[in-house]
Amino acid sequence: MSWSDHKDLSVAERIARMYLTIGVIKLNAERPYTWSSGWKSPIYCDGRIALSYPHVRTYIKYELVEVVRKRFSEVDAIAGVATAGIPQGALVADALDLPFLYVRPKPKTHGMANLVEGEVTQGQKVVLIEDLVSTGGSSAKAAAALDLSGLEVLGLVSIFTYGFDQARELFANAEIPFVSLCNYDVLIKEAVEQNLISTTSLSSLQSWRKSPSTWGA
Repeated sequence: MSWSDHKDLSVAERIARMYLTIGVIKLNAERPYTWSSGWKSPIYCDGRIALSYPHVRTYIKYELVEVVRKRFSEVDAIAGVATAGIPQGALVADALDLPFLYVRPKPKTHGMANLVEGEVTQGQKVVLIEDLVSTGGSSAKAAAALDLSGLEVLGLVSIFTYGFDQARELFANAEIPFVSLCNYDVLIKEAVEQNLISTTSLSSLQSWRKSPSTWGA
């Protein structure tokens, strides 16, 4: 499937279809996955898989670039959130011919003990690129690290988000404009249309979305 196929679909619908087709998104309500937080989940997203598919990778890069150009035209540099946001951010920075930085989850334990990697220029206006946004904690932490380094964060752009209220509130409180190419609601709608989930699974997926921290307890 080329990035230009299915012109009747929105960007979110195309990405949802691509992610389901190549296995980036896995759905299994009967045998849920365990996240690093300990949450049980009927969905697992591994966006790194998309990097192995040139047509998917190219389409995502194109759409990320379009968002940055349209929403954050004053951008001076692109920053990736480690680790999955690093390759996606580098692709965007290359396409826009802009400097690239990335933010570690914690400072390096040797050398310069950097938290932000790359050449930091005070006052640079930066857009953060993230592969996946769940609770928003790692993205907000990365934005705070850039701010402390003297950079101005114009906003955050992700490929996929679960759309948790917790993340929306976190970004709103931190005054971080947030845009995502695709989201959970569109993905589930696409999975239903492709007959990838049963009625029972759909109910589980909907209940998980409402209360992910207690689902399956």
